[in-house]
Amino acid sequence: MKGPLFYAKILLFGEYGIIKDSKGLAIPYNSYQGALKVSEDLSDNAKKSNSNLLKFHQYLSELKTDLVHFNLAAFKSDIDKGMCFDSSIPQGYGVGSSGALVAAVYDKYADDKITVLENLTREKLLKLKEIFSMMESFFHGKSSGLDPLNSYLSLPILINSKDNLEATGIPSQKEGAGAVFLLDSEMVGETAPMVNIFMNKMKKEGFRKMINEDFARYTDACIDDFLHGNVNSLFDNVKQLSKVVLSNFKPMIPSAFHSIWQKGIDTNAYYLKLCGSGGGGYILGFTEDYEKAKKILKNYKLELVYRF
Repeated sequence: MKGPLFYAKILLFGEYGIIKDSKGLAIPYNSYQGALKVSEDLSDNAKKSNSNLLKFHQYLSELKTDLVHFNLAAFKSDIDKGMCFDSSIPQGYGVGSSGALVAAVYDKYADDKITVLENLTREKLLKLKEIFSMMESFFHGKSSGLDPLNSYLSLPILINSKDNLEATGIPSQKEGAGAVFLLDSEMVGETAPMVNIFMNKMKKEGFRKMINEDFARYTDACIDDFLHGNVNSLFDNVKQLSKVVLSNFKPMIPSAFHSIWQKGIDTNAYYLKLCGSGGGGYILGFTEDYEKAKKILKNYKLELVYRF
């Protein structure tokens, strides 16, 4: 048995802001994917995954909710047969490894599931997001539910606010010089400690003001520009966002990357921003000239996400 594939996701814009109800834009990233599979001969990784699924089963069996019911007996029976989540999605990299797993479990074991083929009204999207938030909290302590939602639907999702989501289209890629790319920090990031740092910072009035004014303003402008294909304006706004993040989110940016972050802003060769909660994993880059950015960042591993 091998289940359907669920893809990684990239939150292009909105990290941390969506916790505080500003806009976000998440897109599927098909270079990485995972699926549930049953195997009798488990590798070490598969054994670890199998034992994690057992803990997840226990967690789901104790959930008190009327929003969703699972066929827990079938789930347990498959775990006993050696089921694991066979995934190429790197963990702790901000691209939704636990989200894909949650989507796969919901898809296979939820009774009366909301399917991708239905007319996905806002109410259905919010219900799915709430279910996924409860499920993914097992992994992160607190989850928006957005990663599994993106993975489950495999569609770009525009977050207008906590209670206002919509599946959206993004402009088709061009064969231009510009690009969105991932830069590999070669360090694993942990979501929970980063979110705790953010929540502590939010207790300070100055930081709250910066989030509500500068961070939200540039994030919203970037999303608008991206969705409408306003590339020149997009790069102006991404540059401002990159500056705001470097000034105010330093603990979330591995210290080895502070200087190349600043170099991008100074040279206009590329602009960096957080991908997910930060602290390691991937850093997201935007550039008007990908070849030039690659030369400057030749000591780092880059992956292409989108072309302008």
